[in-house]
Amino acid sequence: MTHILLWTDTPGPYVEAITAAGLAPRVTIETLARKEMPSAAQMAETEVILGWGAQPGLLPRMPRLRWVQALTAGVEGWLALPDLPEALILTCARGTHGDSMPENILGGLFHITKGYAAIAEAQKQGQWKRRVATPLNGKVLGILGLGAIGAEVARLASALRMEVIGTRRNPAPMPHVTEILPPERTDDVLARADFVLLLLPATPGTDNFMNAARLACMKPSAWLLNFGRGSAIVDADLIAAVTEKRIAGAILDVFREEPLPASDPFWTTPGIMVLPHIGGMHPERDRVVARLFTENLRRLLEGEALREVVDRQIGY
Repeated sequence: MTHILLWTDTPGPYVEAITAAGLAPRVTIETLARKEMPSAAQMAETEVILGWGAQPGLLPRMPRLRWVQALTAGVEGWLALPDLPEALILTCARGTHGDSMPENILGGLFHITKGYAAIAEAQKQGQWKRRVATPLNGKVLGILGLGAIGAEVARLASALRMEVIGTRRNPAPMPHVTEILPPERTDDVLARADFVLLLLPATPGTDNFMNAARLACMKPSAWLLNFGRGSAIVDADLIAAVTEKRIAGAILDVFREEPLPASDPFWTTPGIMVLPHIGGMHPERDRVVARLFTENLRRLLEGEALREVVDRQIGY
């Protein structure tokens, strides 16, 4: 019997998925609320953790632990642990945001170009104000970090007749993307794009990636959308670029500190929209992650390679 600890406030979908897959007779399942700590018995017996994160000092006290399934695509919190066991397999939830995040990104593009927010405010005042919406047709969307989410955004954007360009570590051709460049040519994408979408993972190489120099490569009419990681932006440089009209504005869904403190200047900077990290969450996301977890559990029990294993060298 393999001992599993479902360290989440919503264990139901995971228990159901394990049962539906016929794996329940082969495992022992324990559940633990996210804010609680494992007991001594759980630390002694647990072989598999599904969870959001762990405190330093905990994992080395779990002698049987061999696999952790992170509940998020980003694993910077796990990798930041100073005592993360070298032999521990860490898998992420890469690919489980595809049902929601691309739609939220399109929502951001429509917010920028269609003026619905201003129209709603005018309605409150009973004011009829004619407005001209900006077409997305023919605009250039530049995606930095063309992974699974970027590929789906590109598909949807192409249906709106946008041109999609972008960067990725492996610049092999992708459907619906006109040109893919290596990260070293990011400035070329920034110079051409009407909308720059950040989908970069949190790694040492992407920390403070969008700084004053890169923001200066963007068109004065261009918008920045960040749905990747807050650490990719130098906050003060972005505020200065928007305030001084060197770029048109920004929509931010991720931040260095979340929840965003009430004192943060992002809240009050005209031209910057703050979203409360709505990107990848949706009512059925636990069931989507449960499918990945259950498939990986089956593979573990059968001695097969797991999916979405994190490469510690590159950070995702």
